[in-house]
Amino acid sequence: MERNNFSAAAGFGFHSGRQGVVATFSAFLEMCISELTMARLNEVNMLCHFSHCGVDMIPDNTCHYGMNIFFADNGLLGQHPTPLYFPADPLQMEAVVKRIFHDHGIRFVFSTRPAVPYILDEAGNKFFEAARYTFQPGKDDLVRDGSDGFIVAFGDTLYRAIDAAETLKEQGYKVGVFNKPTLNVIDEEALKKIAASGFILVAETQNQVTGLGSRFGTWLLERGYTPRYKRLGIAKPGEGGGLEQVGFHGLEPEHLVAAVKELVR
Repeated sequence: MERNNFSAAAGFGFHSGRQGVVATFSAFLEMCISELTMARLNEVNMLCHFSHCGVDMIPDNTCHYGMNIFFADNGLLGQHPTPLYFPADPLQMEAVVKRIFHDHGIRFVFSTRPAVPYILDEAGNKFFEAARYTFQPGKDDLVRDGSDGFIVAFGDTLYRAIDAAETLKEQGYKVGVFNKPTLNVIDEEALKKIAASGFILVAETQNQVTGLGSRFGTWLLERGYTPRYKRLGIAKPGEGGGLEQVGFHGLEPEHLVAAVKELVR
């Protein structure tokens, strides 16, 4: 029924001043691509929430995960853009939804299945607290600064990237962390800063074939940036229980630490 529900929501958003709202699991996004194409051609207003994204706490084993969310960004360059948003914690989710709720066009908001911890700054304050943070679509968040290189992450990978950066800091490395809440829009200023460092590691619980890592590398090359580069994502079928998936795929903080050290070498 996901395809029917998606089409019904698109119908609500066909007329100016209205929008449809649809929600389901991220794994089912792959079923809705044709309906999404029709909705895009009809220039509907539509807010789409796809949950259970990535592989964290997903006990479905070899069932398909919600790891192909970039399939939603399949429009042509001449069409109205389809922004993909993936907040990193509950506070950023609130900030994102409030900011984009009345925007025109088709918007996607993704979330994980399990709870994630609040993102904290270096002083221990909640990074995305409303009094201190305003979400800007397309703007990347510098969560930790660093001179050696940067980890780029989003969603449930961000807090793991921060954990890795803190561990590396204790070992004498100066590794920064960028959060990319708007997955398919280039923040030129952030990209320039990241590319000027010694290395870049993109970490995500998305398919390595279709995820941010492949796009990010293309964006760098198109602008003549050639830093050392590595991407980590989902590259094999899951074979463990619900609590084992992220580690099984090599995306826990200790794996990010090892990947950074490999880049430094």
